Amino acid sequence: MARRKKAGELRDSEVECYYCNTIIPEDAVRCPNCGKLFSAAKKMMAFAVVVVIVLAGMSYFVYSTYFDTHEGGTNDISPVDTDGDGYTDAQEIASGTDPTDSADHPTNVAPTGKTIIFELKETEAPNTCANFKKYANDQYFDGLIFHRVIDGFMIQGGGFYPDLTQKTATYPPIALEISPLRHTDGAVAMARTSDPNSATSQFYICDGPQTSLDDQYAVFGYVTSGMEHVRAISAVQTGSESGMSDVPVNDVTIQSARLSTIGGKTYVTLIVTY
Repeated sequence: MARRKKAGELRDSEVECYYCNTIIPEDAVRCPNCGKLFSAAKKMMAFAVVVVIVLAGMSYFVYSTYFDTHEGGTNDISPVDTDGDGYTDAQEIASGTDPTDSADHPTNVAPTGKTIIFELKETEAPNTCANFKKYANDQYFDGLIFHRVIDGFMIQGGGFYPDLTQKTATYPPIALEISPLRHTDGAVAMARTSDPNSATSQFYICDGPQTSLDDQYAVFGYVTSGMEHVRAISAVQTGSESGMSDVPVNDVTIQSARLSTIGGKTYVTLIVTY
């Protein structure tokens, strides 16, 4: 720090360095002789360090938030009501209406059941997504069940009625489409027989990462909302019925499966009761 000598020893604009007694300008922040910083300068530097730390923390938060919401996983679509008609965007997607147009929503109909939404990865798995979209557009999945569920593994559906009668596929089997997409938590993939090129309508949703299935089954989407329902379904009581194992004791029914496009991305909304 700097200090004044007795009156008359220094000019009004001068002070004496506390460390080496050099006479220096009053507004100096560092002594040109010994290089010591004065207390005011130290405070300024400390303040600057705090500002840098705060800005770095804010930048990290923004960066993390952006990538958390742009990578495959279990990130939720916010329950917003874009058009202000009293229905959330997820509900409007589920009922096949436009979440940006309040005029097209059937005001006397609200979706029931639990909602699971997943995004189709059409760039990475174009053939598999195209096949699934055909079934969804045909409303093929409506009324079918998740007929095979294993806690901590996956839930599988899209092929059987509640009485376990198998529904006939309406399109030919598709070739196995292996892509960089992985079986992470919430991954959606095609079920098949031992023949790799036998997938038709049945699909499964991973309850937890299932790396052992990578490069064996075609992943084509990721859940973006409703993983709590995937967890709940995978944990329901199961048994054996009609020669099949891991069948839910109480029906887990797909009421509807609808497609919607938001921001250039295609989403599938399942309304499920269990």
